[in-house]
Amino acid sequence: MTEILFYHLTERTLDQVLPGLVEKSLSRGWKVVVQAGNTERIQSLDSLLWTYREDSFLAHGSTRDGSEHLQPVWLTEGDDNPNEAAIRFLVDRAAINSPEGYERLVYMFDGHDNAAVEHARERWKFHKENQSDGQQQTYWQQTETGGWEKKA
Repeated sequence: MTEILFYHLTERTLDQVLPGLVEKSLSRGWKVVVQAGNTERIQSLDSLLWTYREDSFLAHGSTRDGSEHLQPVWLTEGDDNPNEAAIRFLVDRAAINSPEGYERLVYMFDGHDNAAVEHARERWKFHKENQSDGQQQTYWQQTETGGWEKKA
């Protein structure tokens, strides 16, 4: 069964939220793939995951680093899953057509960006129309305190 989650960012940015969600995924024993829309964003996320906290970092890699299958977190702009991740974060209007092989797909989108909101709506509709047995879809919106409230 795959859960497809839509995280509507309204109070905090992706850069503020993503590292914590990746940490939580790793603490569950899951490997992670983060798929972004372009190379520049991959480079930005690469830097973020090394520096997001003074006392910690998140080990990760991308195509320029190699050793794909050994990476706990893989950054990509494609639909590859070389580290056999259980969870895939899709940011900056990235999309994937099949949730097969994942415990979770997490679409994260900026609620202040109309194009991102529209893209999320299109992806919601796509996955709803192509739903497989056991697939669950939920929509979460950020609260004022930065937590998540289930809306659908």
